[in-house]
Parts: sequence; C-alpha cells; structure tokens
Amino acid sequence: MSNFTIYPAIDMRGGKCVRLIQGDYSQETVYGDSPFDMAKSFADQGANWIHMVDLDGAKEGQRVNDTYVIRAAKELSANIQIGGGIRTEQDIAHYLENGVSRVILGSVAVSDPDFTKEMIRKYGSNIAIGIDAKDGKAATHGWLKTSQTDAYELGKAVADAGAQTFIVTDIATDGMLSGPNIEGVVRMAEETGRDVIASGGISGLEDLTALKAVHLHGIIGAIIGKALYTNRFTVKDALERVNG
Repeated sequence: MSNFTIYPAIDMRGGKCVRLIQGDYSQETVYGDSPFDMAKSFADQGANWIHMVDLDGAKEGQRVNDTYVIRAAKELSANIQIGGGIRTEQDIAHYLENGVSRVILGSVAVSDPDFTKEMIRKYGSNIAIGIDAKDGKAATHGWLKTSQTDAYELGKAVADAGAQTFIVTDIATDGMLSGPNIEGVVRMAEETGRDVIASGGISGLEDLTALKAVHLHGIIGAIIGKALYTNRFTVKDALERVNG
C-alpha cells in the first residue's frame, strides 16, 4: 500500500486563490493573487501532489482557470490533480496532454454516468471520481445543487466501472475546520473497495494522524485547504506528521 499523501488545495476563482465556506460562493476569502505562486510554495515545501479546483469552472460547466493549472503541471515537480468544470473528453485530454497527472470528474459522474464510465475505461488511473456528499446524497455543480443520488451507490457503480481513486468531500465540514468525517470516508472506501482521499474539515495535525490511522481501510491521503491558509500548520508540518 502506498504512503499517506498530503494534497494541499488551491481553489481558484477569478484567477485568485480563494476559500469558500461549505461551497458558498458568497462566503469567499481571497488568500493570494497567484495560484501558480501558491502551488510553487507548496511544491517547495515538499508536496508531491497539489489539488487544484477551478471554482469558476465548476459553476459554469467549462474550463476557466486552466492556464494556472497547466503552468503548475509543466513547471513544478509536484503532480497536479484538477477538478471543476470538466464535462467533456476534450477537457480531460486538454489537461492530461499538458502534463496534469489526474483529472477529477465530479458533477458529470452524477449527471452522465455512461460518459463517466467510458472515460474511466479510456483514461484509467488518470481519472479520479470526486463525490461531494451532503447528508449522504451527491451534490453537483460546485455544490449549488444536491441530487437524489445516494453517494455510496454512486461510488459502487463507478468502482464497478473501474474507477481506482475517489475524492470524498463532506460538505458539512468543508471550510469549517471542524474535523473530517472519518466514518464517511471509511464507509466509502469499504463499500467501493477502492482508494479514497479525504477532503473537508481538517483543522490540525491531529486530524491527519486520525486519517492516517485508517490508512489500512483504504484512506490514502488528505486534501488540506483552509488550515494551511489560516496558518494552523504548514505543508512541511503535515508531511512530517504523516511520514514521521
């Protein structure tokens, strides 16, 4: 089993690094003017992976902030994974052909399961499935809509199609610094039998310790956003905690 991976997060809106509270576009804090500079600082601290989200893209259903993502993929040593606004095969190919390591399918996994399964078959481990859960249901379109799709049923269906990696976000905890929903991510890993990256709610290094403790259940990493931006700890601190 692979190491427990730290994924520092960069959420992009209007070409800036921002954080939202529970996906609410009206509750935004700007933390930096340059997504690339932020990515570089994370890579310089030793991050092997960086998680980037095109919030404009998620809302509008098309790529908006892709230039920053591709620059990071080409110029930095870290692997880049990108989510937000990826709806077509052209979107996927655009990123993968330009050095991005992994493309995250989120809303489209709910709205177009057949397309999603086809892309998994075609691009394999370069595709991750992002499941954003609100009270056990999958949310879509930058969390502006909650579907009637059961998050775990969705996970099982996509796993059956060959998906290897899931990114599971508990919307209730995201941006709240309230601690991750460990029970939820472990359930997804156990029901799908696949690797799960936990996202949402990480407030301190002890949360990383708790997630690493369920590594054997299939929790392979954690996405960290607000805790880094509010200086609760650094990427270097996080790496030392999980690798120590």
